[in-house]
Amino acid sequence: MLNQNTVQVAVLVSGGGTNLQALLDAETDGRLAPGCIALVVSDREGAYALTRAREAGVEAFCLPRKGLDREAWEAQLLEVVHARGIKLVVLAGFLSILGPLFIAAFPDRIVNVHPSLLPAFGGTGCYGLKVHEMVLRRGVKLSGATVHLVNEEPDGGPILLQQAVAVQPGDTPGTLQRRVMEEAEWVLLPRAVKALSQEIVRKEQDK
Repeated sequence: MLNQNTVQVAVLVSGGGTNLQALLDAETDGRLAPGCIALVVSDREGAYALTRAREAGVEAFCLPRKGLDREAWEAQLLEVVHARGIKLVVLAGFLSILGPLFIAAFPDRIVNVHPSLLPAFGGTGCYGLKVHEMVLRRGVKLSGATVHLVNEEPDGGPILLQQAVAVQPGDTPGTLQRRVMEEAEWVLLPRAVKALSQEIVRKEQDK
Protein backbone atom coordinates (compact mmCIF):
# COMPACT_ATOMS: atom_id res chain seq x y z
CA MET A 1 0.00 0.00 0.00
CA LEU A 2 1.30 3.45 -0.92
CA ASN A 3 1.77 6.13 1.71
CA GLN A 4 3.34 9.55 1.83
CA ASN A 5 6.79 8.01 2.35
CA THR A 6 6.60 5.71 -0.66
CA VAL A 7 9.05 6.51 -3.45
CA GLN A 8 7.60 5.75 -6.87
CA VAL A 9 10.28 4.12 -9.04
CA ALA A 10 10.37 3.80 -12.83
CA VAL A 11 12.56 1.12 -14.40
CA LEU A 12 13.78 1.60 -17.98
CA VAL A 13 14.59 -1.60 -19.87
CA SER A 14 15.54 -2.86 -23.32
CA GLY A 15 15.72 -6.64 -23.08
CA GLY A 16 14.94 -9.67 -20.97
CA GLY A 17 14.69 -7.90 -17.65
CA THR A 18 16.80 -10.05 -15.33
CA ASN A 19 17.81 -6.99 -13.30
CA LEU A 20 14.18 -5.87 -13.26
CA GLN A 21 13.25 -9.30 -11.88
CA ALA A 22 15.82 -8.86 -9.11
CA LEU A 23 14.14 -5.57 -8.19
CA LEU A 24 10.66 -7.09 -8.31
CA ASP A 25 11.79 -9.98 -6.11
CA ALA A 26 13.41 -7.56 -3.67
CA GLU A 27 10.19 -5.56 -3.43
CA THR A 28 8.19 -8.73 -2.79
CA ASP A 29 10.61 -9.66 -0.01
CA GLY A 30 10.41 -6.21 1.57
CA ARG A 31 13.99 -5.30 0.64
CA LEU A 32 13.17 -2.29 -1.55
CA ALA A 33 11.05 -0.15 0.78
CA PRO A 34 10.40 2.72 0.74
CA GLY A 35 10.97 2.23 -2.98
CA CYS A 36 8.02 0.92 -4.99
CA ILE A 37 8.25 -0.08 -8.65
CA ALA A 38 5.38 1.83 -10.24
CA LEU A 39 6.30 1.82 -13.92
CA VAL A 40 8.40 -0.11 -16.44
CA VAL A 41 9.15 1.39 -19.85
CA SER A 42 10.99 -0.27 -22.73
CA ASP A 43 12.52 1.49 -25.72
CA ARG A 44 12.26 -1.75 -27.72
CA GLU A 45 9.19 -3.65 -28.79
CA GLY A 46 8.97 -7.24 -27.66
CA ALA A 47 11.24 -6.84 -24.63
CA TYR A 48 10.49 -9.71 -22.26
CA ALA A 49 11.02 -7.33 -19.35
CA LEU A 50 7.57 -5.90 -20.11
CA THR A 51 6.05 -9.35 -19.60
CA ARG A 52 7.85 -9.70 -16.28
CA ALA A 53 6.46 -6.36 -15.14
CA ARG A 54 2.89 -7.10 -16.16
CA GLU A 55 2.98 -10.50 -14.50
CA ALA A 56 4.01 -8.71 -11.30
CA GLY A 57 1.10 -6.27 -11.64
CA VAL A 58 3.27 -3.30 -12.61
CA GLU A 59 2.21 -0.88 -15.34
CA ALA A 60 4.44 -1.47 -18.36
CA PHE A 61 4.55 -0.33 -21.95
CA CYS A 62 6.84 0.28 -24.89
CA LEU A 63 7.88 3.77 -25.95
CA PRO A 64 9.94 3.07 -29.10
CA ARG A 65 12.50 5.59 -30.28
CA LYS A 66 12.07 4.67 -33.94
CA GLY A 67 11.44 7.79 -35.99
CA LEU A 68 12.09 10.17 -33.07
CA ASP A 69 15.18 12.15 -32.23
CA ARG A 70 16.42 11.78 -28.67
CA GLU A 71 14.97 15.04 -27.39
CA ALA A 72 11.50 14.30 -28.76
CA TRP A 73 11.59 10.79 -27.29
CA GLU A 74 12.78 12.05 -23.92
CA ALA A 75 10.02 14.66 -23.85
CA GLN A 76 7.46 11.86 -24.24
CA LEU A 77 9.15 9.80 -21.55
CA LEU A 78 9.22 12.74 -19.16
CA GLU A 79 5.51 13.31 -19.68
CA VAL A 80 4.84 9.69 -18.78
CA VAL A 81 6.99 9.56 -15.65
CA HIS A 82 5.89 12.94 -14.31
CA ALA A 83 2.24 11.96 -14.74
CA ARG A 84 2.85 9.00 -12.43
CA GLY A 85 4.74 10.86 -9.73
CA ILE A 86 8.02 9.08 -10.38
CA LYS A 87 10.82 10.19 -8.05
CA LEU A 88 13.60 7.72 -8.93
CA VAL A 89 14.59 6.23 -12.29
CA VAL A 90 16.49 2.96 -12.63
CA LEU A 91 18.28 1.86 -15.80
CA ALA A 92 18.21 -1.93 -15.83
CA GLY A 93 19.68 -3.22 -19.07
CA PHE A 94 18.58 -0.03 -20.81
CA LEU A 95 20.54 0.49 -24.04
CA SER A 96 19.52 4.02 -25.02
CA ILE A 97 21.75 6.87 -23.89
CA LEU A 98 19.81 9.49 -21.95
CA GLY A 99 20.43 13.12 -22.86
CA PRO A 100 20.55 16.37 -20.92
CA LEU A 101 16.80 16.98 -21.09
CA PHE A 102 15.94 13.86 -19.09
CA ILE A 103 19.00 13.90 -16.84
CA ALA A 104 18.32 17.48 -15.77
CA ALA A 105 14.79 16.51 -14.73
CA PHE A 106 16.10 13.88 -12.27
CA PRO A 107 19.37 15.22 -10.82
CA ASP A 108 21.08 12.47 -8.78
CA ARG A 109 17.92 10.39 -9.11
CA ILE A 110 18.84 8.19 -12.06
CA VAL A 111 20.81 5.05 -11.26
CA ASN A 112 22.40 2.49 -13.57
CA VAL A 113 24.00 -0.92 -13.09
CA HIS A 114 27.03 -1.72 -15.25
CA PRO A 115 28.60 -5.20 -15.59
CA SER A 116 32.20 -4.26 -14.78
CA LEU A 117 34.24 -2.52 -12.12
CA LEU A 118 34.09 1.01 -13.47
CA PRO A 119 35.97 2.90 -14.74
CA ALA A 120 37.33 -0.27 -16.36
CA PHE A 121 35.40 -1.52 -19.40
CA GLY A 122 32.91 1.32 -19.40
CA GLY A 123 31.80 4.08 -21.72
CA THR A 124 30.24 4.24 -25.16
CA GLY A 125 29.83 0.82 -26.76
CA CYS A 126 30.49 -1.10 -23.54
CA TYR A 127 27.33 -2.95 -22.62
CA GLY A 128 25.90 -6.43 -22.13
CA LEU A 129 27.92 -9.40 -23.33
CA LYS A 130 30.43 -7.09 -25.03
CA VAL A 131 31.78 -6.09 -21.63
CA HIS A 132 32.49 -9.69 -20.63
CA GLU A 133 34.12 -10.39 -23.98
CA MET A 134 36.44 -7.43 -23.38
CA VAL A 135 37.26 -8.62 -19.86
CA LEU A 136 38.24 -12.08 -21.08
CA ARG A 137 40.31 -10.70 -23.97
CA ARG A 138 42.30 -8.54 -21.54
CA GLY A 139 42.91 -11.47 -19.22
CA VAL A 140 41.98 -9.67 -16.01
CA LYS A 141 41.42 -11.77 -12.90
CA LEU A 142 38.64 -9.74 -11.31
CA SER A 143 35.50 -8.37 -12.88
CA GLY A 144 32.25 -7.44 -11.18
CA ALA A 145 29.50 -4.85 -11.29
CA THR A 146 29.05 -1.18 -10.47
CA VAL A 147 25.96 0.79 -9.53
CA HIS A 148 26.36 4.49 -10.26
CA LEU A 149 24.40 7.68 -10.65
CA VAL A 150 23.82 8.80 -14.23
CA ASN A 151 25.21 11.98 -15.71
CA GLU A 152 25.85 13.05 -19.30
CA GLU A 153 29.03 10.97 -19.57
CA PRO A 154 28.22 7.31 -20.39
CA ASP A 155 29.07 5.24 -17.30
CA GLY A 156 30.76 8.32 -15.86
CA GLY A 157 28.51 9.26 -12.94
CA PRO A 158 29.45 8.94 -9.26
CA ILE A 159 29.90 5.35 -8.11
CA LEU A 160 27.56 4.19 -5.36
CA LEU A 161 28.35 0.48 -4.95
CA GLN A 162 30.73 -2.07 -6.42
CA GLN A 163 31.17 -5.81 -6.01
CA ALA A 164 34.12 -7.81 -7.38
CA VAL A 165 33.60 -11.20 -9.01
CA ALA A 166 36.47 -13.57 -9.79
CA VAL A 167 37.10 -14.57 -13.39
CA GLN A 168 37.40 -18.36 -13.45
CA PRO A 169 39.61 -20.49 -15.73
CA GLY A 170 37.56 -21.62 -18.70
CA ASP A 171 35.03 -18.80 -18.40
CA THR A 172 33.12 -17.83 -21.51
CA PRO A 173 31.43 -14.46 -21.90
CA GLY A 174 28.15 -16.20 -21.09
CA THR A 175 29.31 -17.93 -17.90
CA LEU A 176 31.02 -14.78 -16.64
CA GLN A 177 27.95 -12.69 -17.42
CA ARG A 178 25.75 -15.04 -15.41
CA ARG A 179 28.06 -15.08 -12.41
CA VAL A 180 28.41 -11.28 -12.40
CA MET A 181 24.63 -10.96 -12.49
CA GLU A 182 24.03 -13.46 -9.70
CA GLU A 183 26.86 -12.39 -7.38
CA ALA A 184 26.90 -8.66 -8.01
CA GLU A 185 24.22 -7.00 -10.15
CA TRP A 186 21.21 -8.66 -8.53
CA VAL A 187 22.63 -7.91 -5.08
CA LEU A 188 23.79 -4.32 -5.58
CA LEU A 189 20.93 -2.85 -7.57
CA PRO A 190 18.13 -3.47 -5.04
CA ARG A 191 20.42 -2.27 -2.26
CA ALA A 192 21.11 0.97 -4.11
CA VAL A 193 17.45 1.59 -4.94
CA LYS A 194 16.51 1.10 -1.29
CA ALA A 195 19.23 3.48 -0.10
CA LEU A 196 18.37 6.17 -2.66
CA SER A 197 14.67 5.86 -1.84
CA GLN A 198 15.43 6.31 1.86
CA GLU A 199 17.50 9.40 1.03
CA ILE A 200 14.66 10.88 -1.03
CA VAL A 201 12.23 10.37 1.87
CA ARG A 202 14.64 12.01 4.32
CA LYS A 203 15.13 15.04 2.09
CA GLU A 204 11.40 15.48 1.60
CA GLN A 205 10.77 15.23 5.34
CA ASP A 206 13.40 17.91 5.95
CA LYS A 207 11.71 20.42 3.63
